[in-house]
Order: sequence, then C-alpha cells, then structure tokens
Amino acid sequence: MQRAMCGVLCVVLQFAVPAEAEEVSREQIKGIDEQVQEIKKDVLSISSELKLLEEKLLYPSNTQVSLFVSLPGKEKFRLDSVEIMLDGKTVATHIYSFKELEALQAGGMQRIYTGNAQTGEHLLKVGSIGKSADGKEQRQTAEYRFKKGIGPGLVEINLAGSGEHGIQFKDW
Repeated sequence: MQRAMCGVLCVVLQFAVPAEAEEVSREQIKGIDEQVQEIKKDVLSISSELKLLEEKLLYPSNTQVSLFVSLPGKEKFRLDSVEIMLDGKTVATHIYSFKELEALQAGGMQRIYTGNAQTGEHLLKVGSIGKSADGKEQRQTAEYRFKKGIGPGLVEINLAGSGEHGIQFKDW
C-alpha cells in the first residue's frame, strides 16, 4: 500500500513541479534573454574595437596603403569584376554581387585593399570587366604611379566604364 501511495505521489509531483518550474522559467527566461542581448552588444563592440586594433598593428599609419573602388553616378555601367596589382603582385580580386553594384552606383565606395607599402613610388595596375548600358562587354586596364609619403596612402580607383578615361585614379 505504501508503495502504491508513493507511486501516486510521484506521479502527482511530476505534474505539479513542471507547472511551477514553468512559471519560474518564463520569468527567468525574460531576464536571461535580456542578459543575452546585452552580452551580444558587448561582444559586437569588443569585436569592432579588436578589428581597429588589429588594423593599427598590422598596417601602421606610416606604411598603410588603402585602395578604394568607386563608380560614377551618372553612367550605367555594370561592373562584373576587378583585379588590382600593386608593384607586380595581385593584391585584390573581386566579383560584384547585385547589391554591391547597386551600392557603388548609388555613390558608395568599396575599400578593396589595405596593406603595407614603404614610402616611395609604387605602380598600381587595375583591370576591370563589365557591361555597358547597351550590353556590350567592356574590358579595361590602366596603370597609375603614385608616391607614398610618410602617412597612410589612399587611392581611389574610379571605374568609369567607357570613354577614353575609363579608369581614373585620385590620391587623397
């Protein structure tokens, strides 16, 4: 009889405890969810700070070179891909997605490369493949010599797409 009573009591407790635990859990889950969201924010902030520190360590400002790609806003040129060589070494290649192309056409700029280069003169070679407004494939290449000073070097590569000045360069 005691065994039967214990079995019934165990069954009752099994159904009673989860209901009570469920109420506590709902309250605790809200608190835990808020803590998780705060931790996510902290992790993203720390990640961003680490990326900046890593960039400063890997690419000190006195040797840093950054290359940016842009498109002119008025021309309907569909950029498919770009390849960039610095001093005879390929430093960047990129195939553009629709969203990336849309952002460039809206006036955005893509930092395609950041690396180290000594002060002095450097040769930049750029090749691009795309399509003009009438659907014809366009392949263009251009060379640009720039002088890297003591501070960071910044060069914009504007891929105009047509005309005699299809690829233009600008030092910042």
